Amino acid sequence: MPVTLLGASEIRALAAELDVTPTKKLGQNFVVDANTVRRIVAVAGVRAGERVVEVGPGLGSLTLAILETGASVTAVEIDHRLAARLSQTAAAHGVDARSLDVVDADALRITDLPGDPTVLVANLPYNVSVPVLLHFLEHFPSLARGVVMVQAEVGERLAAPPGSKTYGAPSVKAAWYGRWRLAGMVSRQVFWPVPNVDSVLVGFERDAQERGTDEERVRTFRIVDAAFQQRRKMLRQALSGVLGGTSAEASAVLEAAGVAPTARGEELSIDDFVRIAASAA
Repeated sequence: MPVTLLGASEIRALAAELDVTPTKKLGQNFVVDANTVRRIVAVAGVRAGERVVEVGPGLGSLTLAILETGASVTAVEIDHRLAARLSQTAAAHGVDARSLDVVDADALRITDLPGDPTVLVANLPYNVSVPVLLHFLEHFPSLARGVVMVQAEVGERLAAPPGSKTYGAPSVKAAWYGRWRLAGMVSRQVFWPVPNVDSVLVGFERDAQERGTDEERVRTFRIVDAAFQQRRKMLRQALSGVLGGTSAEASAVLEAAGVAPTARGEELSIDDFVRIAASAA
């Protein structure tokens, strides 16, 4: 029996049945267009037999599109009503029960998942998209690639190169784990309710080798945060608080790392920040 997808009218009927009103607090905007969820899955290159983790499956429209490929899904859902209903919806649409695991939990608190997923595919709530991505990349090293739908502004930051206007702390932290790319715009009209922001698809591929230890990552991210909290200041000033306490001490660390003390955070790559953190250790 082939897996079938949800239509717009069925999504609204499910929401009514569960007394679910999409809320801004949870950043809920349900995708009601089958072509869009299939497009997300295609961009992610999901293949039969793979284990995919989906964050915020909601009523299941993207979940079913992933399962349609023959992949299996671990779905993490914070809304208890939605989590409780998802398996029933999947079964009604031809899904083998062994292909879907539903985890009723806050994605930002979860540190263990069944099946060691290798792909992340999600329509991420706008208000927690970056924290969720960084949390999953930190805690689930099995994740090799993924595609997420996020607010356009967030997606542009994640994929931004050094020196661009949108480059910031999220860009640098994301680059710690691998390479990021914008993979297409998404119309507002495919959502219910229609959001007042644009959405994009963002793809990532994790680097084959880890960039450093957890301790090195924490140290590097602390320096990244300091650099962008005062992004208009030169690094010798912006980083003085985390590199010794004075501009002179910060300058010495920066010079040892091969970074100009007069540079600003938006000019530096992740490798520059890693070298600064190593020099400060």
